[in-house]
Amino acid sequence: MQRYIGRIRVLTGVCVLVSLIIIGRLYYLQVMRGDSYARRADAQFVSTQDPLLDRGTIYFTDKDGNQITAATLNSVASSTDHQRYYPGGSLAAQELGFVAYNNDNTQKGRYGLEKYYDQVLSRTDSYSNFFVELFGGIKTAALGGEASGDIVTTIEPSVQSELERTLVDYDASWHPDLAGGIVMDPKTGEIVAMAVSPTFDLNSFNTQSDPLIYANPMVQNVYEMGSIIKPLTMAAGIDSGAVTENTTYNDTGCLTVDTKKICNYDFKARGVIPMQQVLSQSLNVGASFIATTMGQSTMRDYFLNHYKMNEETGVDLPGEIHGLVAPLQAAQQVGYDTASFGQGIAMTPVETMRALAVLANGGYLVTPHLVKAITYDTGVTRDLSWGDPVPVLKPDTATTVTRMLTTVADVALANGKDKIEHHSVAAKTGTAQIANPAGGGYYTDRYLHSFFGYFPSYDARFAVFLFAVNPKGAPYASETWGPPFHALVQFLINYYNIPPDR
Repeated sequence: MQRYIGRIRVLTGVCVLVSLIIIGRLYYLQVMRGDSYARRADAQFVSTQDPLLDRGTIYFTDKDGNQITAATLNSVASSTDHQRYYPGGSLAAQELGFVAYNNDNTQKGRYGLEKYYDQVLSRTDSYSNFFVELFGGIKTAALGGEASGDIVTTIEPSVQSELERTLVDYDASWHPDLAGGIVMDPKTGEIVAMAVSPTFDLNSFNTQSDPLIYANPMVQNVYEMGSIIKPLTMAAGIDSGAVTENTTYNDTGCLTVDTKKICNYDFKARGVIPMQQVLSQSLNVGASFIATTMGQSTMRDYFLNHYKMNEETGVDLPGEIHGLVAPLQAAQQVGYDTASFGQGIAMTPVETMRALAVLANGGYLVTPHLVKAITYDTGVTRDLSWGDPVPVLKPDTATTVTRMLTTVADVALANGKDKIEHHSVAAKTGTAQIANPAGGGYYTDRYLHSFFGYFPSYDARFAVFLFAVNPKGAPYASETWGPPFHALVQFLINYYNIPPDR
């Protein structure tokens, strides 16, 4: 008798569990997803002008973890006629992308996250049997979710807005051909903000005359970045044992390598000086010294195999390309020397950020990304995995270069006037010549200005990368990007209430 009672209890427990699952699923389908299924049902009887009846939502995530709608559906004229709507207008336009018609009269994601995650965001227009949805949902939930759903991004809307405002102000002051920036958590690769200027309003994208504005140069264009590459050269030299922080060299102002002349920005000699001055004074001859001392095979190994300068980052944006590093695969030493200070090799901004972030996170290569979770139509939320950070530098190396870059920020940049008293910041500027595609060589009057930094220096919460193509009115990046970088760091410190570290 006791045996039968036990079986009855087990059977009763199973029935209760199944009932709870069904009740939960009913609640999800009828309450949480009720509007969506109502639209699908209406679609069987009402002819609409817009075939886009249903599509997943894209969310920003604020600093407190709240989800803020970035892309959704908006009713037009009737409850069954919907179009894609972006509450932020131009906010993160190149990152979000938009939805537009294909040749087959269907609407698909174009550009940005709308395109990259189109398969997840797309939903069928037909209304399937309720019980198929009900029990099918239980099955797919048990197996880990289904294809369609909503995406939750790492983009923090207030930080994104501040970065875009920074670029607008920069444009007004320096009139570059193009400007952009990235704010990233260097430990995880989460991109908190990414922006490009000029930009456009996602809700009226079809009013743009130049389709190139839709593309994202942060992942689709490569640039010679200039002196912000010097910290990576320094790190490779120290990590490999070719130099130490205290190594000295005789700076002659100019030197000749393979019949090519390499000079400091001001052509002046400094005499015998330590490695710190290579970064503090941004000396090309010093970077060349490190490259030559390392040797070609060692430098190639660090730049290509450690920093992955010739590989795509895997960021979740469409159209990503990899860097151009042919000089590091040739026999001439001059290519290595020029690459040591960021000329002759070209990388995407996101590729540059990934490489430089190894200095901010203790020596690890991470995968930059903009989406952290997918909420499937079953109600299951899956946190995305972007792989474990890969060690590429000794922790002591990253600490040493961080100390050197903190000295740059405290003493060298603007003669120390932008030093933040209670927060340590590590930083480096870059002023690169722009290649002339018509006649070869470089323009004599066009430059790319870049700025990279992270803070707090020894436990970095954020890394910031800023760049501008052909700004007018000032020759060096320290002049054009110094104040905006300082203001952006102050905003992040205040907004996130980052405690002082000194």
